[in-house]
Amino acid sequence: MTATLEKSPAPAPASAPARSHELRKRLVLAVGLVVSVLALITSVTIGTAGVGFGDVLRSIQVSILGGTISADFASSYAVITQLRLPRVLLAFTAGAALSVSGVLMQGLLRNPLVSPFTLGVSPAAAFGAALVITLAGTNQLPAWATIAGAMVMSLMVSALVLGIATARRMAIATLLLLGIAMTQIFEALTSALQFTANENTLQAIIRWTFGSVNDASWQDVLIVGAVTVLALPLTMWFSKDLNAIAFAGDDAARSFGVNVGPLRVGLIALSVTLAAIVVSFCGIIGFVGLVGPHIARLAIGADHRHLLPFAALSGGLLLLVADAVGRTVIAPAVVPVGIVVAFIGGPVFIYLILTRRNTLK
Repeated sequence: MTATLEKSPAPAPASAPARSHELRKRLVLAVGLVVSVLALITSVTIGTAGVGFGDVLRSIQVSILGGTISADFASSYAVITQLRLPRVLLAFTAGAALSVSGVLMQGLLRNPLVSPFTLGVSPAAAFGAALVITLAGTNQLPAWATIAGAMVMSLMVSALVLGIATARRMAIATLLLLGIAMTQIFEALTSALQFTANENTLQAIIRWTFGSVNDASWQDVLIVGAVTVLALPLTMWFSKDLNAIAFAGDDAARSFGVNVGPLRVGLIALSVTLAAIVVSFCGIIGFVGLVGPHIARLAIGADHRHLLPFAALSGGLLLLVADAVGRTVIAPAVVPVGIVVAFIGGPVFIYLILTRRNTLK
């Protein structure tokens, strides 16, 4: 008897679903990047001065490649390059830095409710900057002075909060309560500085408490942008180790060869540094470090190899949109971006608390 053998189709490679999944993630990242570029250009056109999409592209071309600026275009060129471009770029890079900072904290502490704001890092940084401003009085401060004040205070508070939590083996709920307590303390200290400050110092301090990109300069963009651009590849380098900690826990991560202790200390220090630098230039902008990562997870998943770059885009877009809303909602007056973000972030934070009850046990 001759057996008839039918040729069955060759099985698909085992890696095909993984490749398709990876391709989808890269496509989402590419779309997010294109949307971010379009949003940046569109944001430059928003304002009382009549500036169009073509004017923005022409100004960018002249700034990069050089060229002659006609008399009728000189005014628009000055508005775009000296006022609006620095503003929107600072908003985007600050939002990206805060969102990446939030992703790092949430992954390392394994809780989506953690952020630089909820742990008291941002209010502490604002107090550090306000303290330096108050001590300087009428003297002109160099840019590094407020940055140093914000960074030192935020590093001290993060070390204190995380040190106490580790020593007492606190649950996440207790850690969040400790962060809330630190937030209240440093907000009260900042208010005390405002109460005793003169008119000029008070105005400078209030800028930090509101959170604003109104006075953005190219120097601000350069510093915040450079730190963000340098930090993102560094965090991406450790994304697999961060996945191990976030998904499997410390013990399992150690079994995979991850040096958990130094990695956690180093990445939290980087997270705090990102938040402190943003606060030192833009003031307190709460909830971006909470909402940005949450939006990114919904869009691209929790794998930190994709989550980190997409969170940078989502955080940047969030702050960009908030700034655009602040400039148009009661134009010509400008609502500080920190206030607009609080209106957005507050309800989202409540939603996260109500839908993530298990993380608080």
